[in-house]
Amino acid sequence: MTDYVSVPDSLCRWITHFLTDRRQYVRLGKTVSDSVTISTGSPQGCVLSPLLFSLYTNCCTSSHQSVKLIKFADDTTLIGLISNGDETAYRREVARLVSWCGHNNLQLNAQKTVEMIVDFRKVTAPLPPLALMDSPITNADSFRFLGTTITRDLKWEPTISSLIKKAQQRMFFLRQLRKLKLPPRMLAQFYTAIIESILTSSITVWFAGATARDRLRLQRVVRAAEKVIGCRLPSIQDLYISRTRRCAGRITADPSHPGHGLFSPLPSGRRLRSIRTKTSRYTNSFFPSAIRLLNTK
Repeated sequence: MTDYVSVPDSLCRWITHFLTDRRQYVRLGKTVSDSVTISTGSPQGCVLSPLLFSLYTNCCTSSHQSVKLIKFADDTTLIGLISNGDETAYRREVARLVSWCGHNNLQLNAQKTVEMIVDFRKVTAPLPPLALMDSPITNADSFRFLGTTITRDLKWEPTISSLIKKAQQRMFFLRQLRKLKLPPRMLAQFYTAIIESILTSSITVWFAGATARDRLRLQRVVRAAEKVIGCRLPSIQDLYISRTRRCAGRITADPSHPGHGLFSPLPSGRRLRSIRTKTSRYTNSFFPSAIRLLNTK
């Protein structure tokens, strides 16, 4: 680990000492169990634990350019681009992931693993099922990725409906605070932290592809909050625009970002080169939409 990510030896020794000979016991009321030594894992709730796990899995990567391995804490997603029906690279990377986990004492849970195929061709051929450690993998129509529901038709109605439901549940607390006669400024702060944060979760991903009906449903929640608070609030459209421009700005300023090359300036230097798209689905995805917004500043 020291050579690969340039972690000083002293820090490695400190982490090793921190994880070695940890003891644990269980308390139930006045009864305390015997203490046992924990030989694996890291302490639950420790601020270092996510970082240590990321360092531990740092060398788990994809070796083929058509297959991407995305990791977030203990959640791992493998995305493969299959061309002309050739799944060789995709299945090889799945096998490499299983092998890597086996060699590094990490156990994959086949019961919580699903495969989703996104294919918009008019004529499709059934693909052979995928197996993980001899266990068949369920072929799903949708799955949740970091809180966002992705469907095989790449429509965002399930995600938006879920966000609206959560936001409406939190509206109850906003109304209760209004009954307690909190000033509008504090109500607005509560709305921003508790309700707006829900409505705008991953908004740069799905808003451009949302239907007019779904956008109206989102804005209704904002209007309901405005009536409770008694002041104007940023519209969902304005929040999408500002956050997309901010996100695109960070990408253009970071040459190491995988999408940095998509923001290519024209010879004039005043505008970005538009991405050619053939479908509305691609047109309304993040990168083409972000470039359009940056060009209309």
